[in-house]
Amino acid sequence: MRVLFVSGIDTEIGKTYVTGMLARALQNQGVKVITQKLIQTGVPQHAISDDIIIHRELMGMPLQLCDLNHTTCPYRYIKPASPHLAAALSGQTPDLKVVTDATRDLLSEFDMVLLEGAGGLLVPVTNELLSLDYIAEQGYPIVLVTTGRLGSINHTLLSLEAIRQRGLTVHSVIYNHIHDDDKQIANSSIHYMRNYIRKHYPETYWLGMAIRPPVPNSLQSADAMLPDLPTDFVATLTADWEDK
Repeated sequence: MRVLFVSGIDTEIGKTYVTGMLARALQNQGVKVITQKLIQTGVPQHAISDDIIIHRELMGMPLQLCDLNHTTCPYRYIKPASPHLAAALSGQTPDLKVVTDATRDLLSEFDMVLLEGAGGLLVPVTNELLSLDYIAEQGYPIVLVTTGRLGSINHTLLSLEAIRQRGLTVHSVIYNHIHDDDKQIANSSIHYMRNYIRKHYPETYWLGMAIRPPVPNSLQSADAMLPDLPTDFVATLTADWEDK
């Protein structure tokens, strides 16, 4: 049980919510899991990542020492923009080795790390490196978050193709109901994408988040919204990455 990279078909797709809820579901299966953020924009450099704070709230746990010392998000930039632009404006180019080392440090304390990306798969982290290029270097399996808003089928299939072209594994596709404004489009999107994945990615899990109420008012209501994880959800993950 090692690292899963959580990405989305676009920005504002609900990756942070899904990451936190997936971590909670794994906790309920007895997995000692922690979340990490590749890069966070839109927060002061001295602050803790907003997304990490949301993860902990959804997981029902306080901020950890690894959050307070920024191991779970080494790079934070104040400009709410693509990481390459936010980093350039700050004058601090991210060194992805720092992120890799942070992940290794987390793996020394936890069974599993959920590493949430920034934006979509092909977001530039620097002028020379895309998010997916970094993930390809590490060989992490990918959790892809999708929704039912207009255009999601196209974005999902393009994301799947980009992952396959780099020889990476699509561990799971998680459908988030955040954009189910048009029920006909949402239901059609679910039907099409689920069948497409079953045909072309038979080893990939298709999971659906429960429909999200406006505000979860208790940990019990949060548990009711968790994705229903298969019992073998983490069985296919190994510690191979540690040997790289």
